Amino acid sequence: MTSGIHHVTAITRDVQANVDFWMGFLGLSLVKQTAGFEDAAQLHLFYGDPAGAPGTLVSFLVWQDGAPGRVGHGRVAEIALAVPRARIGDWLTRAMQLGLRIEGPTREWGEPVLRLKDPDGIIVKLAGADIADTGWPAAPARIGAVTIWSAVPEQTAAFLRPLGYRDGATEGGLTRLVSDTDAIDIRDASGFVSGIPGTGVIDHVALRVPDLAALQARHDALKTRNAGEVRVHDRLYFASLYVREPGDALVELATDGPGMAADEEAGNLGRTLMIPPHVADNGDLRLRLPQFARPDEERTRMRKLPFVHRLRQPDRPDGSAVVLLHGSGGNETDLMPLAHRIAPRATLLGVRGRSTEEGAPRFFRRLSMTSFDQDDIRNEADAFAAFWKGAVAAYGLDPARITVMGYSNGANFAAAVMGLHPGLIRRAILMRAMAALEDLPQADLAGVSALTLTGARDPYGPHAPRLNEWLAAQGAALDARVVQAGHDIVADDLTAAAEWMQGVTNA
Repeated sequence: MTSGIHHVTAITRDVQANVDFWMGFLGLSLVKQTAGFEDAAQLHLFYGDPAGAPGTLVSFLVWQDGAPGRVGHGRVAEIALAVPRARIGDWLTRAMQLGLRIEGPTREWGEPVLRLKDPDGIIVKLAGADIADTGWPAAPARIGAVTIWSAVPEQTAAFLRPLGYRDGATEGGLTRLVSDTDAIDIRDASGFVSGIPGTGVIDHVALRVPDLAALQARHDALKTRNAGEVRVHDRLYFASLYVREPGDALVELATDGPGMAADEEAGNLGRTLMIPPHVADNGDLRLRLPQFARPDEERTRMRKLPFVHRLRQPDRPDGSAVVLLHGSGGNETDLMPLAHRIAPRATLLGVRGRSTEEGAPRFFRRLSMTSFDQDDIRNEADAFAAFWKGAVAAYGLDPARITVMGYSNGANFAAAVMGLHPGLIRRAILMRAMAALEDLPQADLAGVSALTLTGARDPYGPHAPRLNEWLAAQGAALDARVVQAGHDIVADDLTAAAEWMQGVTNA
């Protein structure tokens, strides 16, 4: 009978640190990288044994620089990976050599256990088990156990027993359920805070079912138990359904097949970014998903700078760069597809605004639709100047070959930076821009080239002339154009920006 854990899925905020830990330190294989099935703008990585076998899989949804979650009841809180008992000392030495903080060995359920945290703070245990020793170094053999925090542990246990688990031992506030291959530990977390989804939190545990017929039978049984909405999903590599157990932890049931080799050669898993069949693949999505390097590959080290940012490097860089400033509610990847079309060989540096409005990023606060917080603009402009200098030094950018491309709030911010820190930005594409500063400063913009793109039907369009007049008066080489659009970006913006970029590059 097929039973046990199929995979565990968690959320990371730093894809490179995640890869370095799960591949580099633990030695697991990256067997699949795919755009998300629910949210295609979300990278999804699967680690496991080289074949991607169920029971070895740990997957991560990448919320790059996303908000942290909180472990509490209704959450899977820990994951244990099985290693040979005799290798616990080797793992301890390896962790210490790499400077990782590690606790133990202690004993849990009669096994020697090392406890550590991955870069997101997720508790990972290396549990010594009676399994074959294939030599050193070697990756953990499989998932040994997960720990669920539940405010109703008895009900959680009763829910899990029919899914292939039977009663094991109890230890402190823990109840252990065991399958033929692994265990689920249920911690009594009654009275504790509830969990919150976010980075650094395990999203769900998936349990194995042999095939689609067995999954459908589970689906029908859950419906009769009034388990809430239960739907079967085709995940290409397995079929699955999701259900909340009584303690609110998310449990997935997943079939063993078709398996991770469904769309890649078995010996070459995880080398290609896969796009789900239902997602249109026009190339834009690939530009927005975060890049990473495997532990043995060269990489650009991302620096901690005043603004959250994303660096995307082309296959054959030409030494130019485009700094991207999004509009209200956007993020650092919004303009990457457009910028890549305009300058396909340029390095792209997307920046996320630090001010927020109803939780959505902006580069400065607004007081009304056309009135803005002047102190916030100036403070953020100062921070951006520091970011600029740090980014130029960290990523080897040539200031003379950097173009800033901003849209709406980002364009307004770029124009303000040009006035408050003259000489910083030398080339700018400003789409749907207006002057956000109430008192436009005197600034020497000689040597600056700027393209402004105003929508003919943009409700903010009447405010554009003030910015254009100021840019020209300060000495900028201004190309002010009107496109047949509203506040949205259209094909004419791409055409005009590409033409202008070609002109300033050849000048």
